[in-house]
Amino acid sequence: MTGVTLRKVVKRYGDVQVIHGVDLDVADGEFCVFVGPSGCGKSTLLRMVAGLEETTGGAIKIGNRDVTRADPSERGVAMVFQTYALYPHMTVAENMGFGLKMTGHPKPEIEKKVAEASRILKLDEYLTRKPKALSGGQRQRVAIGRAIVRGPEVFLFDEPLSNLDAELRVEMRVEIARLHREIGATMIYVTHDQVEAMTLADKIVVLRKGVVEQVGKPLELYHNPDNKFVAGFIGSPAMNFMAGTVDGANVMSKGLAATVAANAAMPATGANVVIGLRPQQLRVIEGATHKVEITEALGGVSFIHLTAPSGEKLIVEARGDVIAEPGKMVGVAFDASDALFFAADTAGVRLR
Repeated sequence: MTGVTLRKVVKRYGDVQVIHGVDLDVADGEFCVFVGPSGCGKSTLLRMVAGLEETTGGAIKIGNRDVTRADPSERGVAMVFQTYALYPHMTVAENMGFGLKMTGHPKPEIEKKVAEASRILKLDEYLTRKPKALSGGQRQRVAIGRAIVRGPEVFLFDEPLSNLDAELRVEMRVEIARLHREIGATMIYVTHDQVEAMTLADKIVVLRKGVVEQVGKPLELYHNPDNKFVAGFIGSPAMNFMAGTVDGANVMSKGLAATVAANAAMPATGANVVIGLRPQQLRVIEGATHKVEITEALGGVSFIHLTAPSGEKLIVEARGDVIAEPGKMVGVAFDASDALFFAADTAGVRLR
């Protein structure tokens, strides 16, 4: 197996630039996840690694080989797509071994590799079935098995779970995590679902408008985001953001109906900043500052949606069977040490 290196990678479609000088190192055997909103460039970047999109500028290396201009077949990668792309007239075994058959591998070798992939993915009992007799999760496992059989240096996944229902998504997340542990391959995975990213990744790359906003381990990005965008994207429900005004050693917040101690990075008195607190860092208490809009009671945890005195919206996570009736007035409490501060401009850089 081997790693992937991107240096100042650029992608343009005519005069429109969609990837802006990306630098990235994916270590040998690492599970790297690209996340970001729709249109941020994550799938385009993955397809550039695969060779399915031409690289306008910069360099891509797989191991020690510069593959920037190499054909997809020469890169040593296998890609699993959002759609299963299985041949309906072929059995599971034939689908999995088709790529090796087309490249002239001997039948005993194909059978051996298909059997090994089938063992890893628990597909032994389905080898003689055709795709129409499989569930969505089973079809996706066959598509992954087809990639394993090829023995690539790097696996690429382009939103492979987005066509599955919620239960199957959870099941397949576990399957892919187990697969990575078992074969130890380098994997790059694209998703817009930050829950998938948090549960699968060794490293997360957060993209916005073709620019890397931050790279790090899942909990590092969760606890220590570099800017407001990353803080709001990583975590579900998203972080609450409240407008604040610097007042000497404090930050005044109408949204929280409270004063928060400022840190050394604060701008001058009178400047605007943004205060960030995650839903689980807030508590509903007796009071009459915030109006309850709705409570999502999920069993074991509830999400209470509130409207602040300023009109700002925030979510409080409460453990247990907590029900706050719509229209009720409550107060909000938090530990000041949990608050994060961000610049109030469009960049939203973390103030620390």
